[in-house]
Amino acid sequence: MERAALFDVDGTLVDTNHLHVTTWWEAFRQAGHQVPMHAIHRAVGLGSDDLVAHLLGDDRDKDRDEELSAAHKALYGQYFDRLPALRDAGRLLRRLDQDGWTVVLATSAGGAELSALRRAIDADDAIKATTSADDVEQGKPAAEPVEHALELAGVPAERAVFVGDTVWDMQAGSRAGVHCVGVLCGGIPRADLKEAGARAVYDDPAQLLASLADSPLA
Repeated sequence: MERAALFDVDGTLVDTNHLHVTTWWEAFRQAGHQVPMHAIHRAVGLGSDDLVAHLLGDDRDKDRDEELSAAHKALYGQYFDRLPALRDAGRLLRRLDQDGWTVVLATSAGGAELSALRRAIDADDAIKATTSADDVEQGKPAAEPVEHALELAGVPAERAVFVGDTVWDMQAGSRAGVHCVGVLCGGIPRADLKEAGARAVYDDPAQLLASLADSPLA
């Protein structure tokens, strides 16, 4: 039977979480909001609209949400030509492809940002499909992004593993009924990932690759 390996991208395969923190912090600052970096870090992994709502609350001026997202996108876009893949990210995807897994990316990124992330990973030959925020109505922690990735893979939930770095990833995967694997390279503590549904947690793609034989991706 087919098996699917579903991957978040930011903080999981590409070392971008702290770039997102810095550029969101600057976007909020420019708009007159003082939002602590630690709070932004915990919100990374949500789609832009959900991240703004999560950090500023329901009593914010919602008419400025689009302006905030556009500012973040412009600031973050300055790094598109030098986004750093995490160690062995591309090798991990290729190894899983060689082992018969259908590899699908499930990310909040889209457009030019997603293209930049895929260039950083440099493993397009192993990636069968990608679902982005443009393809779903609700982002993580809703199950929809993972469910859409399963549809693209043509695999039932019980035959899939979702790898991510945030509690939002683990919650989305758990709600979709897939096996969840966490990685620490996004900066979220092991205990938080476990509590949110991770069956196993690894330092980064390199450690997961080295531990494949004993992992949920065995």
